[in-house]
Amino acid sequence: MSESSEAVAGSVAERFEELYGAAPDGVWAAPGRVNLIGEHTDYNDGFVMPFALPHTAVAAVTRRDDGVLRLHSADVDGPVVELAVDALTPESDKRWTAYPAGVVWALREAGHTVTGADIHLASSVPAGAGLSSSAALEVVVALALNDLFGLGLRGWQLARLCQRAENVYVGAPVGIMDQTASACCETGHALFLDTRDLSQRQIPFDLAAEGMRLLVVDTQVKHSHSEGEYGKRRAGCEKGAALLGVDALRDVPYAELDAALGRLGDEEEVRRLVRHVVTEDQRVERVVRLLESGETRAIGPVLVEGHASLRDDFRVSCPELDLVVDTAVTAGALGARMTGGGFGGSAIVLAEEADVPAVTKAVEEAFTAAGFAAPRVFEAVPSAGARRVRWPLSAAVW
Repeated sequence: MSESSEAVAGSVAERFEELYGAAPDGVWAAPGRVNLIGEHTDYNDGFVMPFALPHTAVAAVTRRDDGVLRLHSADVDGPVVELAVDALTPESDKRWTAYPAGVVWALREAGHTVTGADIHLASSVPAGAGLSSSAALEVVVALALNDLFGLGLRGWQLARLCQRAENVYVGAPVGIMDQTASACCETGHALFLDTRDLSQRQIPFDLAAEGMRLLVVDTQVKHSHSEGEYGKRRAGCEKGAALLGVDALRDVPYAELDAALGRLGDEEEVRRLVRHVVTEDQRVERVVRLLESGETRAIGPVLVEGHASLRDDFRVSCPELDLVVDTAVTAGALGARMTGGGFGGSAIVLAEEADVPAVTKAVEEAFTAAGFAAPRVFEAVPSAGARRVRWPLSAAVW
């Protein structure tokens, strides 16, 4: 653990003690993620390829056995929120507390004994930037409770429960990618994930060793997945699968895409959604092959193709995201695309290390010229998934 990360853990633990009057049983961390390729495929049983960021949600937690759940966040103004675990009800809470409370609800609904906790959270994952800040929050709480209550669940199982928390308790129809990335990614790798069976393959992804960098450009345009447009896309994909007689769009072979689109007749909106999902699954497989064969620079054009599909077929881009992609590529980047659910958030830019200053300057100047708020630009480094960062004072709770 880095010195700076240890300092964050120490700060979170100190604040916990101020709030609750005793040191926490332990401190845990779970990262946000960047999705390299494979957007809106996860809820279609398809392929995705995220990697974890160094930005994390950190939780100091102590187990309780009296049915009380107490929650506090360093990132939200307000006092400690106290809830009764027996009274947790789906979609009853529209505050930030729905995410950690939803995890407690999901664990208990699945039959796991969770009898309460004191939790203090702090996150460096930018909220609303398409980098899975909510999944990081869910996974760090799930991992802490898994350890403190001795539940024995594996990373992919925690991810499933966190997805259920967000789908049912929060009411956001997200797929499984974000939670799995936060729980299961490894340093220096991208995670090739089949969202149908949750089979995983860690793909080496060390851009620095090859003289490249991957930038995240946070447009500062906020989105909310629990609002209607995301749900409309998901419903449209489900309609397309039903019309084509398949369980999910993942089951439409790329080689048969034209014939499948022809069978959809005048369902133009559904046709666009189907075309994006089927071609995006194929793009993920292409990127895997390129990375495994050492042709990393060749993924750049695939990223640009993916953005065009998200912009024109899935229609989840926005002017700021399009400006990042167009400007970066014109300025010499190897490739770029929006990442995350869309309607704002972030884009990623793949560039030669020597070109990073020029590409960054071009994007910043383009935003100024367009009258947009200044973007936040930082390097994305494939990092570790969820983990314990401080041992409890007493090993008995482990």
